[in-house]
Amino acid sequence: MKTDTTFTAFAGCCLVASGSINETVLRVKQLLDQEEFAEILIFEDQSGQQIDFDFRGTPDEVLHRLTSHPHFASAAAAPKPRTGPGRPKLGVVCREISLLPRHWEWLERQPSGISASLRRQTEEAMKRGAGKEHARLAREAAGKFMWTMAGNLPGFEEASRALYAADRPRLEGIVRTWPEDVRNHLVRLFDESVRLEKEAASSDRDGLK
Repeated sequence: MKTDTTFTAFAGCCLVASGSINETVLRVKQLLDQEEFAEILIFEDQSGQQIDFDFRGTPDEVLHRLTSHPHFASAAAAPKPRTGPGRPKLGVVCREISLLPRHWEWLERQPSGISASLRRQTEEAMKRGAGKEHARLAREAAGKFMWTMAGNLPGFEEASRALYAADRPRLEGIVRTWPEDVRNHLVRLFDESVRLEKEAASSDRDGLK
């Protein structure tokens, strides 16, 4: 279970809790013990995915079931042993790739060898692209949350366009009549996506220096 993942719970349009998974489910459990038929929606903030939990029993029982929850179990599943050619202990697998002659010539000149050079170049590209990928996922998370919580609210389509255009003033103007907790959480998700985009752009500039 990722410790940096946060969750937000709503009862109708009212914010119930936002924080770690344990904090969120315990607060929801407390509410459901008081209001059994409260309509609860819980979102994973980083993906915008809506997740259901089993709130039967005591708070300790609810927390214990998190360890076997499919959402967390799939993320923590151990990778399957690799078979076939390559270096299994390192997780290296051999596959055929096609390059132009000049690419092979450049790789052959690298002191670390062809395979090591390819791995290093791939890792560097993955690091450079990670920031942009996180920013994209954060924007999509905001869109998923807005679709679920505000899909029937006035101005939804215009707000969606403003969200993906990164136009905060326009977004705020469109959603000003929406329920306060929904509006505020949407703006928080939007701001997080903008922050990640700026970090990714800054990283790209540093990489070009």
